[in-house]
Amino acid sequence: QVQLVESGGGLVQAGGSLRLSCAVSGRTFSNYAMGWFRQTPGKERECVTSISWSGLTKYYADSVKGRFTISRDNAKNTVYLQMNSLKPEDTAVYYCAIGRRYNGGSSYDSTEYDYWGRGTHVTVSS
Repeated sequence: QVQLVESGGGLVQAGGSLRLSCAVSGRTFSNYAMGWFRQTPGKERECVTSISWSGLTKYYADSVKGRFTISRDNAKNTVYLQMNSLKPEDTAVYYCAIGRRYNGGSSYDSTEYDYWGRGTHVTVSS
């Protein structure tokens, strides 16, 4: 059974930083792409960033380029999202997801991911 567990969310002031973690079990983590998505009430889930299985290819939404960094530690079966210079509009529930394709590339398309975590709340106060 594939499981993803996010952690690291919380309340932070604008301009601050947070690091989210997502621990994966039940699948050979190192062979699959990973993505971070976020969602706010009334809006569709959007891809924030993703990383290919090799770690060589990354995607970032324009809204987070230069502020967020995705990384993966295959020895720990964990993907990270470092969020700097946070803005109130970054407030959302953040979800991690694992790609459905073996040796898959990074993708912003949610249909390319087949297992999801339950999410972690990030609130950025102004």
